[in-house]
Amino acid sequence: MSGVLTSVVIGAKAKHTATVVWLHGLGDSGAGWSFLAEELSPLFPFVKWILPNAPTKRITLNGGYPMPAWFDILGLDRSSLEHEDQKGMLESMAAVNRVIREEVDSGIPADRIVLGGFSQGCALSLLSGLTSEYKLAGIVGCSGWLVMADKIKSMVAEANKKTPILMCHGDADTVVQYKFGQESADHLKQMGYNLTFNTYPGMAHSACPKELIDISDFLKQRFAA
Repeated sequence: MSGVLTSVVIGAKAKHTATVVWLHGLGDSGAGWSFLAEELSPLFPFVKWILPNAPTKRITLNGGYPMPAWFDILGLDRSSLEHEDQKGMLESMAAVNRVIREEVDSGIPADRIVLGGFSQGCALSLLSGLTSEYKLAGIVGCSGWLVMADKIKSMVAEANKKTPILMCHGDADTVVQYKFGQESADHLKQMGYNLTFNTYPGMAHSACPKELIDISDFLKQRFAA
């Protein structure tokens, strides 16, 4: 992995003063989440949306078939999730940090950048956000879980100890089980993070209108600060 990601970029409709970086899930692409930017852009005309594309990796869960992924994954049960591709996670984390650094270098303050993602992208957004040297405006994680949980305490950066986190999960999710998201949120709360965990009754491994409203409300709060 070269560390340089291609991205779908949806520019600000007005003067660019804030950025959302959103990470897709396994087998998807940045374009797969362009609907989020399109839906919320009218509410945040000052926001530039960056939707990075994950590199292609051979995925053990899918019999070694190559597909866009932030890291390899063995399976979706607890024991499989605990056997982590930490090398792949750290490589992707470095690539995401580069995206953030480029925004900061272009003149957008780090505290005007929100990092978020779905599923594997949620896992990576939590890992990248909690360990980032830049003080971010906020972190969003949807339908995902906390990776490297046994090491995260020694990895986290002071910069984002007080950064608000929004986690969202459907209680009918059969891909990333709801309890994994809930346990991840509880773990981070116990570490002292300012985290809100929203449950969506009947929602599977997907997004829903109420979740988009909650993300929008979170962005309003973070970009008004």
